[in-house]
Amino acid sequence: MRQVNVGIIGAGRIGKLHAENLSLIPSIRLVGISDLYADAIQPWATALGFTQITHNYMDLIENPDIEAIFVCSPTDTHKDVIIAAAKQKKHIFCEKPISFSLKDTEEILREVEQNKVKFQVGFNRRFDHNFKAVKKALRDGTIGELHSVKVTSRDPMAPPIDYVKGSGGLFMDMAIHDFDMLRFIVDSEVEEIYVRGACRIDPEIGKCGDIDTAISLVTFKNGVIGTVDNSRKAVYGYDQRIEVFGEHGGITTDNDTDNTLKVSTAAGVVSEKPKYFFLERYKDTYVDESILFIECILNDLEPEITGYDGLQAELLAHAANLSLKENRPVKISEVSKLYTNA
Repeated sequence: MRQVNVGIIGAGRIGKLHAENLSLIPSIRLVGISDLYADAIQPWATALGFTQITHNYMDLIENPDIEAIFVCSPTDTHKDVIIAAAKQKKHIFCEKPISFSLKDTEEILREVEQNKVKFQVGFNRRFDHNFKAVKKALRDGTIGELHSVKVTSRDPMAPPIDYVKGSGGLFMDMAIHDFDMLRFIVDSEVEEIYVRGACRIDPEIGKCGDIDTAISLVTFKNGVIGTVDNSRKAVYGYDQRIEVFGEHGGITTDNDTDNTLKVSTAAGVVSEKPKYFFLERYKDTYVDESILFIECILNDLEPEITGYDGLQAELLAHAANLSLKENRPVKISEVSKLYTNA
């Protein structure tokens, strides 16, 4: 079996997750990893099989043995990293979002296109077994014409304030996954979004100029109406559900739990709480998205989740921020024009 030589840029939580997953995939050979704290990660990286461990990401990009780069560094570094990798003809897997700036994202995608390299965005939730089943049922016509979609997405606890400050905000950091999921499920582009949001969990988040609670009403060009319910704190665990409704009925998905045990007594009915966070709930999706990316390289295929998908999700996040700021519905075309004229 031919192996694809891989380098990983960024060894934070998500970079380490990818590295450990990739080490188990036979079609991948881990070659290099870069991180500002390279000395600290050396024992761990060596144990995984990395032979190049460096502070400087350009060492990986300039390594002729590396064919593909996983970009797991902070979002504000993505532009420089991706453009440098594309110029060196490296195939690129990029964690979301591609960038905080629509202008930067367009520049990145132009460079990727010009250099004809594979580019996949890390919207891993499309690989979730529940959500894939919903998509298949819709394609099979199980409920006929789709009318509405509800996405519930709540974290078990609010992130540290230092994280919030550099996250890009709730819509760019958290809801961007849900915006992509709506596009995936509905299979249409968004026409308009209207958002209401507030700080209901931690006033320190508000002091950072962000929110921790939001409802987004999304209208699609094909007439489907979608809603996204976001919260930074659900005390019972990681709440990730979808409900779709159409002309012949509805489809719902429940949260994943560690077991399906349900105890029924005179005192009440008790069942297991949802899995605690994304590392538990979506563990397999990170493996599956990586396998798909490598298969695209080996078989010269176009990734299913492209830079275009990343750009559309970012447009929605920017439109959501504008809607929140101005307290009104915002057409996606407005944001596109604002960005084009910037």
